[in-house]
Amino acid sequence: MSSQVPAARRKPKRVLPGFGLTLGYSVTYLSLLVLIPLAAVFLKATGLTWQEFTNIIFSPRVLASYKISFGAAFIAAVINAFFGFLVAWVLVRYPFPGKRLVDALVDLPFALPTAVAGIALTALYAPNGWFGSVLIEYGIKVAFTPVGIVVALTFISLPFVVRTVQPVLADLEAEVEEAAASLGASRWQTFKAVIWPAVLPALITGFALAFARAIGEYGSVIFIAGNMPMVSEIAPLLIVTQLEQYNYEGATAIAAVMLVISFVLLLLINSLQIWVRQRGARGEE
Repeated sequence: MSSQVPAARRKPKRVLPGFGLTLGYSVTYLSLLVLIPLAAVFLKATGLTWQEFTNIIFSPRVLASYKISFGAAFIAAVINAFFGFLVAWVLVRYPFPGKRLVDALVDLPFALPTAVAGIALTALYAPNGWFGSVLIEYGIKVAFTPVGIVVALTFISLPFVVRTVQPVLADLEAEVEEAAASLGASRWQTFKAVIWPAVLPALITGFALAFARAIGEYGSVIFIAGNMPMVSEIAPLLIVTQLEQYNYEGATAIAAVMLVISFVLLLLINSLQIWVRQRGARGEE
C-alpha cells in the first residue's frame, strides 16, 4: 500500500510562506502604516466634549471648507473621468508622432512636487499670467477662486484615471469592434454594447482614486486658492491652521469628520463598482 498522498490532495507549494505568516505580516504592516495612525486621530478627538466637538465641526467656516474640498474634488474627478478616458483612448488606439512623450507627460503630476505644480498653475492663471490675462477679459477669474482649486485638483489627479483605464483598453482588441461593425452595429452601438461595459469598472476605479487623491491635496491648492475663509479655504488648510494655533483637538475633530466622509464615499463608489461588475458578468452569461 503506497504511503504517497494522491496528487489531487497535495497542497501546492507556494513561493511565499504559509497563509498565517503572510497574513500576520500584512496585518502588522497595515496596522503600523494605516490603522494605528487613523485610530490616533479619533483618540485625540476624544479629548473634546460632545458639545465642543459639534461646535467645531458644524461651525460655518468648517462646513464651508468641507463643501469646497469635497465639491472641488468631485468636480475634478468627473472632469478627469471624461478627459482621462479620451486621453487613454488616444494613447491606446492611435499612433502619432510624439506618442511616447505624451504618454510620459501623463505621469508628470506623479513626479512633480505639488508645491511646484501650485506655483506653476498660479503663474499661468493669475490675472497677469498667460492664460489668466486672456480669461479675465471675458470675466473669468481662475486664480484665487474655487475655480483655481478645481484646476489644481484636476491637474494632480488626471494620471489616476488614465493609468487605470489604459490597460483595459489595451486588452480590448480592435477586432472586437470590427466584429460588431461587421454585424451591422453603428459606432454608437459598438461603443455602448462592447466598449462601455468593459471600460466602466476601470473608469469607476479611476474616478474613485482621483476623487480620493483630490480630497487630501494641499500643496498645489494653497498657492492658487487664495485661502479666503468661507470662499476658497480647503479643509486640509484649516487643519494646518488649527495645528499652528496648537489646537490639536480641533484639528483632529475636523480630520476625523473628513476621514469618515471620505470612507463612506469611497465605500459607496466601491459598492457601485462591484454592482457594475456583477451586472456585466450576468450580461455575459
